[in-house]
Amino acid sequence: MRRLALILCGLFALVAVTAARADDWPPAAWSKPFKPYRVVGNIYYVGSEGLSSYLIASSEGHVLLDAGMSAEGARLVERNIVALGFRLSDVKILINTHAHYDHAGGLAQLKADTGAKLYASSQDRPALEKGRHFGDNENGLTAFPAVKVDRAISDGQTVKLGETQLKAYLTPGHTIGGTTWTTTVTERGRPLKVVFFNSISVAGNALVGNRTYPKIVADYRSTFAKLKALPADVFLPAHEEQGGLVAKRKRFLGGDLNAFIDPTEMGRFVAASEKAFNIELARQQGAAK
Repeated sequence: MRRLALILCGLFALVAVTAARADDWPPAAWSKPFKPYRVVGNIYYVGSEGLSSYLIASSEGHVLLDAGMSAEGARLVERNIVALGFRLSDVKILINTHAHYDHAGGLAQLKADTGAKLYASSQDRPALEKGRHFGDNENGLTAFPAVKVDRAISDGQTVKLGETQLKAYLTPGHTIGGTTWTTTVTERGRPLKVVFFNSISVAGNALVGNRTYPKIVADYRSTFAKLKALPADVFLPAHEEQGGLVAKRKRFLGGDLNAFIDPTEMGRFVAASEKAFNIELARQQGAAK
């Protein structure tokens, strides 16, 4: 009886921990409003405190990258765009880093509200149009509102709107069609290479025996190699905490006009991410033996 009681106590504790984690997810910062601001050049941060969305303005309309995790997240982005003095009807193109709900969940709402066209990688297109990501993941297939892709983008392709040019680099692994976007802006007379960084974390992905995404490890490897060769003066990630954007904004407001400029930051982040990937791959390989 005593042993049974201990087992039951352990099960109840496990249930309690699981429930607590469920209560804490998603992180509150992902839906917490944050005052929008200009980052560098014609790039504006219009996301929540924890989930990045970027408006890239031009004289012929604007491009919006990522859209929050839901219809309400999209409305937060819309309020931020309007607060900066831009019109929603001037958003002409929507682009996406990857087809996970926290970055794609608001695309359908934003598309309906702005009339913009959605451009996304051909590899992530099926996931966006079905409203769920592909690939074996311990978190399951988290659903989001399906959205029609108007134009499929391939690796190395350039999207142009007015004087704005954005180049797509396919960086798969996190999802099969994850995309890193780059552009060049001028800040106080200085040209800057800007990288809108797609996520490269494992985030529950099965690295061993992934039946729906069998080449996932090779894709991660190719992505790390590609990103190591990509120059970046300004590193703008899909998640705020990956680039410490809140802290940088505080530094900027305190007088550090170069707070967002660091040509070495992305390289350090990629190296740390590759190390974390190798550790997780070894763990999964060991567990599979």
